Amino acid sequence: MTNAESRLWQSLRRDQLNGLHFRRQHPIGPFTLDFYCPSLRLAVEVDGGQHAEQRRFADERRTRWLAERNIAVVRYWNNDIHENLQGVLADLVAQLKRRSHEVTPSPPLPLSGGGRTHGDEESEP
Repeated sequence: MTNAESRLWQSLRRDQLNGLHFRRQHPIGPFTLDFYCPSLRLAVEVDGGQHAEQRRFADERRTRWLAERNIAVVRYWNNDIHENLQGVLADLVAQLKRRSHEVTPSPPLPLSGGGRTHGDEESEP
């Protein structure tokens, strides 16, 4: 990890940010995400100066590929993390809240016994 990634990881690890679990260096398809929140399907990428021009098209292709799989991507610059970590974290919390409204929760699993609860027995004919 880069210095900026390590610094951000110190604030994300152990469910410190809004109680959400993040994974670091998470592989998905042909890519490795800097950080990933599986419950919200949100990737957090930390970019250095090389991403401004050299990696721009590759980053755009990667973002499209992830979007096709309902994974949103949020990007932060290394220097923003070093110079304004609290601002980055505040923005990330806002992104997490927005994303929590966009992600459709998985349907609940059926109850054991065919999905009926104790008081739902059908009356006999």
